This record gives sequence, C-alpha cells and structure tokens, in this order.
Amino acid sequence: MSPNDQNDVRTYKVDADDDGIRLDRWFKRHLPQIGFATVSRWARTGQVRVDGGRAKPEDRIAAGQEIRVPPGGRDPKRKGPRRVELTEDEKSQAQDMVIHRDRAAIVLNKPPGLATQGGTGMTKHVDRLLDAYRDEEDDPRPRLVHRLDKDTSGVLLIAATPGSASYFSRRFSGRSATKVYWALVVGVPEEKEGMIDAPLAKQPGSHGEKMHHDPEGQPAKTRYRVIERAGNKAAWVELHPLTGRTHQLRAHMEAIGHPIVGDGKYGGSDAMLTGQVSRKMHLHARRLIIDHPGRKEKLDVVAPLPDHFAQTMTSLGFDLSLGEEIMDWSPPAPTKETKKAKARAHAKQYRKARRGERRSRVTSNPVKKKKPARGKPGAKGPKGKGPANKGRR
Repeated sequence: MSPNDQNDVRTYKVDADDDGIRLDRWFKRHLPQIGFATVSRWARTGQVRVDGGRAKPEDRIAAGQEIRVPPGGRDPKRKGPRRVELTEDEKSQAQDMVIHRDRAAIVLNKPPGLATQGGTGMTKHVDRLLDAYRDEEDDPRPRLVHRLDKDTSGVLLIAATPGSASYFSRRFSGRSATKVYWALVVGVPEEKEGMIDAPLAKQPGSHGEKMHHDPEGQPAKTRYRVIERAGNKAAWVELHPLTGRTHQLRAHMEAIGHPIVGDGKYGGSDAMLTGQVSRKMHLHARRLIIDHPGRKEKLDVVAPLPDHFAQTMTSLGFDLSLGEEIMDWSPPAPTKETKKAKARAHAKQYRKARRGERRSRVTSNPVKKKKPARGKPGAKGPKGKGPANKGRR
C-alpha cells in the first residue's frame, strides 16, 4: 500500500493480511486519520469504490482488490499511527530481544523486570519499543497479542501486521496455542504431575494487583509436572496454563503450598531460598507453539533462560536436557472397548429418557371410554334413532 498526495485520488491494493475484513475496518487500519462518518459519506455518494464498483462500509473486501479513495478526508482531530522517538539504547534493546522474525510474527525473549505495557509512572515497557521493528515509515505498527508479567521472562509474541494480530489473537482466545512455562518452586509437590483447578478472583484490599483462590471466582486451570527436584528444598516444574487469568501460575502454585522462588507477592519470605539462589522470580515462558498464518507447520519457538534462572539451575545441579521434551497432555485415543461401552451407556440413557417420555404421554392423554358396540343394550341404531334393538322381537 503506497498512499499518494492527499489532493489526488488514491488507489490501494488489498493485502493478504486484510483478506475478508470490512471496508470500514480497512480504513481504520490503514487510514485512521479518515473518520467513519467520512467513509460512510463517500460510500453513500459512490466516491469510494472497490474494483470500480460502489461499496458499503460493512462490505467485506478480498486480497487483490483495489480500493479507490477520493481526495481529502483528513480529520485534523484524528491522529494516525502513534510514532515514538526511541533512543539508540532503546533501539538496541529492542533488537537484542528478537529470537524469531518473519513477515507475520516477531518473537521476543522478554527479560525479567521489563513490563509488557505501560502504566502509571511506567515509561519502560515493550509496547514503547514496538516502533523499532518497523522497517519503513509507512509500515503498520506491530501489535501485542498477549502479555507476560513484568517479572516473568521468556517468549512474547508480537504481531507484525494488523491481519496477523487478528489471526494470533483468535488462537490465544481459542486456547489452541500451547504455552510452556518453567518454574522453580519452593518444596516438592506431593503428586509428580496433576491439574490445579482453582477459580481465581481479585483479592480484596489489593487494588486488583493480587489474585487469590475463590470458589466464586473465574475458572482457572493449570497442568503441571515435576521435571526434577533438589532434595526437599525445591523443584523444577513444567507448567501449562489452560486458561489465561491474571497471575494464574503464581497464584496456583501458592494455592497448593509451593510458591515460585522469588515471588514475594504471593509467597512472601517463604518464597526466598538461601545460598546462591537469586531473589528474582524464577518463572520463564520457555516455549510457544501456535498456528502460523500462511504456513502449514506451526510456529514453535524456545526462549533461553535469563542469567539468574540459568545460574540457579546450575547451582542446584539440574540437567536442562530433561525439560526439552514437553509432556503430551492430549487424552489417549479411545479403544474399541471404550467406544462400545460409551455407545451402550448412551443407548441406556436414551431408553431411560424415552420411558419417562412415554409415561408422561400416558398421564397427559388418558384413554377415552369405548362406545358400546351396536346390537347391545344402550347402543344407538342407524342414524341415531334410538337403541339398535328397539322394535325387534
């Protein structure tokens, strides 16, 4: 897409990333300075056209089509994509985090201590650095599609285009992405592997900055397995969040009595180990496996451990190769016996339901009294002229 002078008619070709989106959405992505009211007026008067034909704002566009945009339309109150002036150090930091890049995705290894997004009084965060990944001035600004806590390190996926942002967001919201975390926890869970099913809610009095287990909270599930242990002192665990609640992994490990090492917010002083173990949090987004737009194979990226985590693992004598193969959490394929048992149970349940249905039908439709047969006392004769046997000898 290459815009011409503001005073000329402009023609844009629809990219593959914009295939299937609404026309008004296309304007919002690529010409945000043009308001919706202007787009609607242009469509109503036939000034904006798709492949030479009139189009409505709600019409879907397809890759390869050409959009005619009339002159003007700039709204001085509306701003285009935000530009951030970055220092050379910030640009260098942004590039140093990249562990994978293609036309749809930029994958970072976020260091601990760097927030994903800004907040009150917070000026250093990943979102601020995203302009460092734009090759050309007119390139769309990359977008965040998921989050990591400030003190959590590891894989952070950035969408390179608006189309890939929509694609990846659907995979995360649909829970089809596989996210693998490594954590060092205090003590050793009694069960070597299992499911933590503990609803979470914001803890009262924490201003929404801390979660706790609450039966009335939002559903939250995490699968875990112990990879290796350091006596009874600590355990290296693999975590798979099946839901995406705030601080889910941290709150879940604290809920089962094994807070993550260095997590003072949830474990307090009990989360700190003595010796050569760093007081920084030991939670790392190790691996991400997710569908990729335009590819048959999935995007599969692994992030190396940060220095403090790697040093702790070495000091405790853990063998990192033990965690390279992630556990397969998919349920086993049903056997023939299982399928037959399931079918029998279904048939039994169906018959039981039908019996109840038949009983209710009998109760609601009682049997009508039978009319007496002709020729018997009380039976009417032909055409209702009295008893059938009247006058007969």
